[in-house]
Amino acid sequence: MSTTRTSGQRTPRRNRRRPRWPAVLPFFLFLAVCFGIPAGTMAMGAFTVTDPATGASRYGLDNVTDSLSGAYATGLTGSVRLSLFSALLATVLGTLTGQAVVASRRPALRKAVVAACGVLANFSGAPLAFAFIATLGTTGVVTRMFDLQRTGFSLYSFTGLVLAYLYFMIPLMVVAVLPALDGVRTQWQEAAASCGATRGQFWRHIGIPVLMPSLLGGAVLMFGTSFASHATAAVMTGSSVPLITIQISNALNGNVLVGQENLALAMSLNMVVIALLVMSVQIPLQRRSARWLG
Repeated sequence: MSTTRTSGQRTPRRNRRRPRWPAVLPFFLFLAVCFGIPAGTMAMGAFTVTDPATGASRYGLDNVTDSLSGAYATGLTGSVRLSLFSALLATVLGTLTGQAVVASRRPALRKAVVAACGVLANFSGAPLAFAFIATLGTTGVVTRMFDLQRTGFSLYSFTGLVLAYLYFMIPLMVVAVLPALDGVRTQWQEAAASCGATRGQFWRHIGIPVLMPSLLGGAVLMFGTSFASHATAAVMTGSSVPLITIQISNALNGNVLVGQENLALAMSLNMVVIALLVMSVQIPLQRRSARWLG
């Protein structure tokens, strides 16, 4: 029996396989340069303690311990509280807005809302802060028009920050939740109605449980967005509202005690840990949502 391969014979599959890892090599290179090196430097600095008397450096937990105590713990707690509150409001209001767009069945309205949300979701930072100061600040147009100071409202407070954050978080939530809302089939509602279920019963027993992974994933995304925001709060409130991002900025500007030069790196490490915890929750939720609504 001859073993010679003819010209028309197909090449064995294992010979046609090519390594695929070179295709992702640029991604891992980018990840190592843009995330790995800064993260490694930050972690090394966070655990490096400098003796103020001798200037000698050693490894220790002093910076991390200081970053989790006193005023810095208050800043971290304030950021978490602000992020939780604004994320909850943005999730509820963004979902209701997205459902209203889906239920309208008007393509022109949907395009207009999606386009507006795409723009407003990126309108944050110092420009947003100046816009709110001109509108709702102490001498803002709306403040003087309705005399809001009599009601005790102040833009330069926790409530004012929540209001400013919602301005770009609600559009972001609308963009994030629209694909999931589109995945809720009309046939499901018709089948539930044919079985005698009301609209409220459908959403309570079918719609919301199916959408829950997407809603939780969106809430986690909103939390991460609010937690990492800095410029809006820095321009609007300065240090009057304790937030960890503002404290990091102050520490990087040299507003620390001698021997605590790496305190800002320790606080940044705390933020990275919280961000990793957020990502560890969001990724499984996104996968489950895609499996249910895909």
